[in-house]
Amino acid sequence: MLVQKIHHVAYRCKDAKETVDWYVKHLGMKFVLAIAENEVPSTKAPDPYMHVFLDAGDGNVLAFFELPSQPPMDRDRNTPAWVQHLALKVDSMDTLLATKARLEAAGIEVVGPTDHTIFKSIYFFDPNGHRLELAADVGTPEMYAKLDEVKWAMLQEWSETRRAPRHAAWMHDGSMAQ
Repeated sequence: MLVQKIHHVAYRCKDAKETVDWYVKHLGMKFVLAIAENEVPSTKAPDPYMHVFLDAGDGNVLAFFELPSQPPMDRDRNTPAWVQHLALKVDSMDTLLATKARLEAAGIEVVGPTDHTIFKSIYFFDPNGHRLELAADVGTPEMYAKLDEVKWAMLQEWSETRRAPRHAAWMHDGSMAQ
């Protein structure tokens, strides 16, 4: 495969300093790099920006662009707010619950934990309106194997019907015995 891993994922932000401070304070990320230019290197378009990079753990980098000369940022109004999000893995349910408590104590509204059977997660928004998910894996090797066995059949059925296939209904009905 050509791709080795994600180098970085970049989003737009309203204020680079506020964004860095928020991610450092609330998610414990380390601020690793800032790049600022008055023109876009790839297109040479005059468009000043601040590009900041945060360590998201295990070699993963989360980046943001502040673009002061562009119209105010907005979200895709044709996509529900719950769809576009960044999911970040945490090491345990204890960490997930402790983080939820810390976020709520800081006045951040948190949804969850939501039980997705193979992981549990919480959801909240950063100061730019980006939806974030923190997820703790709780699935068993058997669960992942069952899902692996049906993934192509599920995709094919969805492609043909645009209706949710039932191959993995056990994830939502509480029966692990399928």
